[in-house]
Amino acid sequence: MTHINKPVPGADQYLPLNEPSIGTAYPKEIYPQNADLPELFKPLTLRGMTFKNRIFVSPMCQYSSDNGHATDWHFVHIGGFATRGAGAICMEATAVVPEGRISPEDAGLWTDSQIAPLKRIVNFAHAHGTLIGVQLAHAGRKASTYAPWVHSDMARTRRAPSYVAGKDEGGWPDEVYGPSEIPFSDQYPKPKAMTEQQMQSLLEAFTKAVERCKEAGYDFIEVHAAHGYLLHEFVSPLSNVRTDKYGGSLENRLRFPLEVVKTVRAAWDKPLFVRISATDWAEGPEKDPGTGEWRQWGIEQSKIYAGELKKLGVDLIDCSSGGNWVQQKIVLQPGYQVPFAEALKKAHPDLPIGAVGLITEPEQAESYLRDGKADVVFLARELIRTPHWPILAAQKLGVAVKPANQYERGFADMLTPAHPGETSDGRGGEQGTGKEHLNQKPSTK
Repeated sequence: MTHINKPVPGADQYLPLNEPSIGTAYPKEIYPQNADLPELFKPLTLRGMTFKNRIFVSPMCQYSSDNGHATDWHFVHIGGFATRGAGAICMEATAVVPEGRISPEDAGLWTDSQIAPLKRIVNFAHAHGTLIGVQLAHAGRKASTYAPWVHSDMARTRRAPSYVAGKDEGGWPDEVYGPSEIPFSDQYPKPKAMTEQQMQSLLEAFTKAVERCKEAGYDFIEVHAAHGYLLHEFVSPLSNVRTDKYGGSLENRLRFPLEVVKTVRAAWDKPLFVRISATDWAEGPEKDPGTGEWRQWGIEQSKIYAGELKKLGVDLIDCSSGGNWVQQKIVLQPGYQVPFAEALKKAHPDLPIGAVGLITEPEQAESYLRDGKADVVFLARELIRTPHWPILAAQKLGVAVKPANQYERGFADMLTPAHPGETSDGRGGEQGTGKEHLNQKPSTK
C-alpha cells in the first residue's frame, strides 16, 4: 500500500485533497460525539446542490477592485474563508453596470475581462470543497460614493465634506439613478429617475452578468435587493414616488425588483438567493392606521414580497434590514435582525431563510436554527475577526468537523474521537508528528 499526499483532481497546481471537505462533519462511526449533529452542521440541499453546513459567509464590500476587476486582495480574502470551513461564500456586491457601483473601487461583472480573476478565486474555493456564489447588484441612488476609509477614518480625525465621489476622483455623480429624484441625503448624489428604457437595459445587463457568472463557475447567485440600493429603493415608498406602473401601490413598487429576479431566474438554473431589507427602520408605523396607506417599507410588505419571490423560484431569502432611510434608528443587540427572519419563516415555512446581524456566538447561531427562526446564518464581521469560526463553533458545540489538512494540528483536541465516559485528559496530542505516542497528560505536580 502506498501512502501519497493526494492532490485535488483537475486543479491547475498541486493542492492537497481534503477528505471530507473542510467544514464537513465526520461520520459518527469514527466520532461518536457526532451522533446528534447541531443544526449548524447538518447539510442543506437547495435545487439539487448540497451545502456542507449552514454557516455562510455574507457578501462584504472590499472597495479594492481595479475598474471592477478582482485583485489578489480578493483572492486572499475569499480564499481564507474557503479553507476555514464555511458552508458557502457569497462574494461582495458586484455591479452589473459601471454606474451601478457603490464606489469607484467596487466589483463588477459588466465586461468579459472581469471573468478571469473571479474564475481563479472560484476554482480555488472549489479545490477546497467550498461552494461559492456572487451578489449581483446596482447601487441606485447610493452610487458614486467614497470607500468608507476615504470618506473618514475610524478615529474621526478627518472627514470628507460629503460622500460624493466626483469625476476627478473616479466617480460619476451626474450619472446616478434611482426610482425617483430623491437623494439618500444631502451628502449623497442627487439621482435621476430611471426611464423605462433604462430599466429594460438594466434587465439585459443582469442577463449578461448571469452569463459571466456561468463562465466564472459560480454555484449560486444572490440578487442584492437590500440596504437602500436600487431594488430596495423601488420597493420603499420613502424612496419611490413614481406615478407610473412602477410606483404607488405595493404591487407597482414590487414590479421592477420582481422583473429583475424573474430575469435572473430565467437565465440561471442553479440556486438563487435574494437579500432583502425587511424594514426601513423609519419612525412611525409601516401602514397608516387611518388611511391604510403604506408609509414606509416594513415586515408586513416583506412577507408579501417573499411570497412573490418564492413564486418566481427563489431558493433562499437572505433577510437583512435598513440602509434606505438616513435617519434610521436601530437598537443594536445580538441577533437584532433575527426577528425579521423568524417572521418570514413563519409566513413561508417551506422557504429557506437566512439570518444575519450581530451573530457572534456558536450557541446563539445554533439556537436560531434549532428554534426554527432561520435555516442558515450569514456571518461577516465575526468572520473577519475569527476566520476559523466554523471550526471553533464545532469544537464549542462538541462535534468534530474537518479542518484543512494543513491546519489540523490547531484542532487536535476536537479531532480525537470522544467515547462515552471519557474525559478530555490525554486528548489533543500532536497527531502526525510522532508525539502522539508521548504521555501528554497535564502535570499533577
